[in-house]
Amino acid sequence: MSQSLKFAPPFQSFVDASFFQVFSRLKLDVLRLDSHELPLHAKVDLAGLARGSSISHVFLDSQSFDEATASLPGISLRGSFFNFNTLEEFKRLDKGRFLSEQAQLLWEAGVNGYLDEAAGFFVICFADLKKYRFYYWFATPCFQPETLELKVVKREALTEIDKFSNFIEQNKILCGVLNEETGEVIRASRHELERYSTLVVRDTSNIEHCPTSLVKNFVAVWRHHNPNRSECRVLLLRETCSFSLELSVTGDAMSTSQLKASGWERNVRGLLTPKISELGAIIDPTKLAEQSIDLNLKLMKWRLVPDINLDIVKNCKVLLLGAGTLGCYVARSLLAWGVRKITFVDNGSVSYSNPVRQPLFNFTDCGQPKATSAAAAMKAIFPLVDATGFQLEVPMIGHPLTDEARQKKDYEELRQLIRDHDIVFLLMDSRETRWLPTILGNLESKLVINAALGFDSYLVMRHGNYEQPESSRLGCYFCHDVVAPSDSLTDRTLDEMCTVTRPGVALIAAAYATELAVSVLQHPQGNNAPETSESVLGSVPHQLRGFLPQLSTVKLRTPAYKHCSACSSVIVDAVRENGWEFLREALVDHRIVERLSGLAQVQQETETFLATMEISDDDCFDEIS
Repeated sequence: MSQSLKFAPPFQSFVDASFFQVFSRLKLDVLRLDSHELPLHAKVDLAGLARGSSISHVFLDSQSFDEATASLPGISLRGSFFNFNTLEEFKRLDKGRFLSEQAQLLWEAGVNGYLDEAAGFFVICFADLKKYRFYYWFATPCFQPETLELKVVKREALTEIDKFSNFIEQNKILCGVLNEETGEVIRASRHELERYSTLVVRDTSNIEHCPTSLVKNFVAVWRHHNPNRSECRVLLLRETCSFSLELSVTGDAMSTSQLKASGWERNVRGLLTPKISELGAIIDPTKLAEQSIDLNLKLMKWRLVPDINLDIVKNCKVLLLGAGTLGCYVARSLLAWGVRKITFVDNGSVSYSNPVRQPLFNFTDCGQPKATSAAAAMKAIFPLVDATGFQLEVPMIGHPLTDEARQKKDYEELRQLIRDHDIVFLLMDSRETRWLPTILGNLESKLVINAALGFDSYLVMRHGNYEQPESSRLGCYFCHDVVAPSDSLTDRTLDEMCTVTRPGVALIAAAYATELAVSVLQHPQGNNAPETSESVLGSVPHQLRGFLPQLSTVKLRTPAYKHCSACSSVIVDAVRENGWEFLREALVDHRIVERLSGLAQVQQETETFLATMEISDDDCFDEIS
């Protein structure tokens, strides 16, 4: 007496955390807003059935997006991955209709291609990359044709399966047909299905006498090619308890309009509902912080600035000369841009007035060296940043030598630091402190960004590239001057010695300085970029001068000055050729720099010209009368 056939679920999914980590990178860097179907390649673990499982596992891991996975040992299963850009879109999806559409594709693949292609899977997913929460649902479409009826005519155990060893060991497919003439199991196309009626299936269930519902997929395709045959034999090969079924197959050949399907996976409570994977709890917190920082930056590439080069910013090594108000704000902005290598240079200590204006310090830092405290604060904010602090004094022009051995050592260390970094920010309190780094930046061909504050005004500029011809080169901080910088700190009152500015000025200047540097990095010509051109982030001006009383900012250009005390060729060459020997004299007497650069001659010519323009009061009255 024939019996109705019952089926077991075909698979249980196992999604490794590495699967979602790879997808996260793929989503951020490649797919962005693209929600097209992605091919998946999974492995089916039939060996696990021998260890007490009732259903085989389909494993999805970091290799599942790689087509090469299909060539690895074991049974391969084709699948598809559908990612949705919003949770609402994921929820609105008509799950039943979508499952039927995917079943339709498997049906067509099995009918028009090979029988084993009637088995497959898909995953729908929404990734909340800010919280590292993944909503997903796994499905294996199983055909439920209304017109097809399967009855078990005979069921018996299979004891001699050694003859199928070649099929088991050498094939990566779940199903084939038995060539009844040679006893060989072969992959089944339409031609073989019309000729043979014994299907050989690597069954993924371990439930006694209960095949997986994929058998119905295979039998339905066989029936489509054999509408006039009603007997089909199925050999179900397992690790244990293999058996055969002789089936009575009735019903008309199935048309696509009649195709219905089941196959959504149930959760651990047996409910038909999506699963949620919370990776935030298992990822290393520092790694999670790094990925979150990258997330905010990479989202720029989705729509706003698709061509931005984030790697050139991330890999840039930045030297901050000055760890005060400007240095702290520039450092935080650079960190937000993803810069991983930041070095502070400062010779001061944190004073009690600093923490309220300088965001890298707090009350407990007072009395500690600024440079090392700032570096430690950066690591506390983001542990993976390579932040270092150097407490050294930048030798200042016009200031007498107090400890030549130490100051020479500071000079050599400063020069090496500038050589080892890509961008140098000049963020110190005085003009004379910026003189030597400006020269060294020219010597080492570095991008130098300068920011300076007034009470209610600021200047942000990039120094011109010294490698360019002087006639077309942009000027530096000192190209406006007709005198060399000298001691501006001695004999000053308290309000002149402290940096007295409106608190908001430093934030604005620091932001402009950082954004100017990043914009220059994005320009194809780098620091050779004309000030009138643009990068993907916008303009790359030479200078920005801001005035808080008017809430205005203007863009200016100053050409390189041939008599400049810092970037003229004679000064740069003097430091290149004589190093500390020249600097030692210049530090003591700034007039040496004026004479060498030609500024002294300019001053003399100016005084001579003004002398010739002098007229007496009598001359004026005579002319009036």
